[in-house]
Amino acid sequence: MTDDEIRSLIRVAIEKHMGAPANVESGFSRTASAPPQPQPLSISFSRYALPRAEDDTMCIIEPAVKCNHCGYCQCHGH
Repeated sequence: MTDDEIRSLIRVAIEKHMGAPANVESGFSRTASAPPQPQPLSISFSRYALPRAEDDTMCIIEPAVKCNHCGYCQCHGH
């Protein structure tokens, strides 16, 4: 496998991960019976909108700490 083939595979993998259609052809042949399908983004990459008051600067998770906008309270993991 050449360096260009590896780079092409990495580009395709990143585009799949980011949800974009893969427009970079790898050096490998694809089977005509099964065209590649983009994988949907995982819910773990989603963020929920949490409306907050202008003067609310404290963390939702740790109320004694000032919010540093890490986004943990907006993700599916919480």
